[in-house]
Amino acid sequence: MTGKRNGILKVDYYDISNASKAVKQGPSAGKAAIGGPFNLINDEGKNVTEKDFLGRWTLIYFGFTHCPDICPDELQKLAAAVDKIKEKAGFNIVPVFISVDPERDTVEQVHEYVKEFHPNLIGLTGTPEEIKKVARAYRVYYMKTAEEDSDYLVDHSIVMYLMGPDMDFVKFFGKNNDVDALTDGVINEIKQYKNQK
Repeated sequence: MTGKRNGILKVDYYDISNASKAVKQGPSAGKAAIGGPFNLINDEGKNVTEKDFLGRWTLIYFGFTHCPDICPDELQKLAAAVDKIKEKAGFNIVPVFISVDPERDTVEQVHEYVKEFHPNLIGLTGTPEEIKKVARAYRVYYMKTAEEDSDYLVDHSIVMYLMGPDMDFVKFFGKNNDVDALTDGVINEIKQYKNQK
């Protein structure tokens, strides 16, 4: 157990040792345990699960519609990359936005938001419990910051997840990737994936 006492971080080395053993005993194939089942609502009000994306390549970004700058920048990059990937390599990528602000991000709010970026961008939201579950499955960090009435920001991971046709995790792309790096990175991953099959 870790904790702070009198401003000093207290670390339980037994926990660290056990955590290290657990990491060493993880999957041997080298695949990260990212992704999993989810049950959310799309921006048209329909229930959606991970099974709805089977057979297609998906690029998933977690964010929130009231985000002042980072989410819009990342979604513009995602939208541009999806078009460039199609143009350069002929691969159709399904862009997906998952809200980490279920309190404010209603179906209608998400619908209006995603259509600003790309006609094919699918927006997903859900109950706080469902969002917590999908965020945990994708190893996404998010936390509401200081609130003033209903005006608050949500601190969150800034990552795009490339998921394969069987909704298995292939690779993540961080904020440092520009449109070209994201485009080329996705194309390379898909080509490698197809060569292994």
